Amino acid sequence: MGAVSMIETIQVEGISCGHCVETLDKALKALGGVARVNVDLENKKVEVEFDENRASLQALRTAIVDAGFEVAEKN
Repeated sequence: MGAVSMIETIQVEGISCGHCVETLDKALKALGGVARVNVDLENKKVEVEFDENRASLQALRTAIVDAGFEVAEKN
């Protein structure tokens, strides 16, 4: 099967500086299947494009938490 590209936007608490952006970018790109990461410092959101056959939303959330940030729950 071919790659199935998904884009998820995740609200992340604790992003406050350029170093945070770099940390999140590195942590998410370390996961297999992640094609693109866009960290929005101002709005505290991370947009991730990934192959859902190789990565999952739960894996993305775990990588964010393991990097020292908190995933905000959806309202």
